[in-house]
Amino acid sequence: MMPGAAGWYQDPNAPTFERWWDGRQWTKQARLRSDQSPRPASTVPSSDISDGPKEGQASVSRGSAGEECKDLSPLGEAERLGAELRRLRAEIVEVSDLVLLQEVGLYRYSHPLDNAVAYEAALEKLQAEIATLVKGGGAISCAKKWAVNGSEVDGGKLMRDLAKLMLRAYNTEADSVIRTLRPYSLAAAETRLEKLRGSIAKLGANMQLAITDEYHMLRLRELRLTSDFLAKSAEEKEREREERARLREEAAAQRELEAERARLEKERQQYETALNALTMRGDSAGIASTAEKLAEIQSALQGVVEREANVRAGYVYVISNVGSFGDGVVKIGMTRRVDPTERVRELGDASVPFRFDVHAIVFSHDAVALETALHREFADRRINLVNLHREYFRVSATEVKTAMQRLHGHLLTFVEAVEALEWHQSQNARAMGASTGAEP
Repeated sequence: MMPGAAGWYQDPNAPTFERWWDGRQWTKQARLRSDQSPRPASTVPSSDISDGPKEGQASVSRGSAGEECKDLSPLGEAERLGAELRRLRAEIVEVSDLVLLQEVGLYRYSHPLDNAVAYEAALEKLQAEIATLVKGGGAISCAKKWAVNGSEVDGGKLMRDLAKLMLRAYNTEADSVIRTLRPYSLAAAETRLEKLRGSIAKLGANMQLAITDEYHMLRLRELRLTSDFLAKSAEEKEREREERARLREEAAAQRELEAERARLEKERQQYETALNALTMRGDSAGIASTAEKLAEIQSALQGVVEREANVRAGYVYVISNVGSFGDGVVKIGMTRRVDPTERVRELGDASVPFRFDVHAIVFSHDAVALETALHREFADRRINLVNLHREYFRVSATEVKTAMQRLHGHLLTFVEAVEALEWHQSQNARAMGASTGAEP
């Protein structure tokens, strides 16, 4: 290159940079040199530039050696700035991805599984797959070419906008389904999402717009995962409720046993005092009668003590409620109450429209085993197959009687046809009201 010819030359004021010489003067265009070795002096234009930079040129201090060394390190600064630029670009990509997901209706709302420890990892993995598919363009399909007013560029933009709009509608509905999902309503929720997908495919048929199978299956998996968690949560709450009821029943039984023992102890002391007095008077007839009564009290007291010690002892009851559950439905349960009918009265509280009727109440030293055996006997007739604490069976009273005779042996009484007084009175009142046209 001839001296003075236009080209890139070492900047005389910053040796690590090159500046463009247009053949007559230095321009504002400068760039970092690819190497740090200075060019031969012969390549520098012959124009005198020692008078300082012309207008618009960068000024570089040429003071002390330390200052010159500092000014001659733009490469290190460039590397630092380059690294900072790469970091900022990485953050921009992350923000752009978030904006992209929000554009199609994927928001980070409070998910039902956010605090579910057992489902946390599965949810995180699933949401990552959903986000990846959206960012990769695999969530919704559309026509590859589309023209608007003869322009494929405008057509492509319209297609992308419509695809985002359709995907946004689908995701908004999917999120709504998940947020409002209730235990054991999965089938209805899946149908709702399937219908939405079908509507989108129908509306976008001309442009071949449709939610992809892969993306739809991911959202269905999220729906099923949430439903499974909600169902298990409902079961857990029901178990806790049943356990609280059992503890209340045990506490009530314990209080009754303690009260009964205190009552019997008091009677025993009274009869012992009376027996001592009769013995001192020599009343043989009174002594015999009092001693007999004292023996009965001692026996009853011993029974209460044994029942307190034996947590398996209690009463097995068979009850029904025709007005509430219809014919052929019985409840088979057990209680450790001193008065088992108290437990039956509690079951017939305001939660059911009619009181329960008693078919049988049987005392057993192992009431737990007897109850379990009866439940096993009619396991295929259970009404609630999910919550086994709901002890209702679709079985006739006669069948229960036969089973109890075989399993318990000494069955004294069993009422097959219960009175159901309130139910029949209500039916009669209703029939009379209908015949007279008056309110029953």
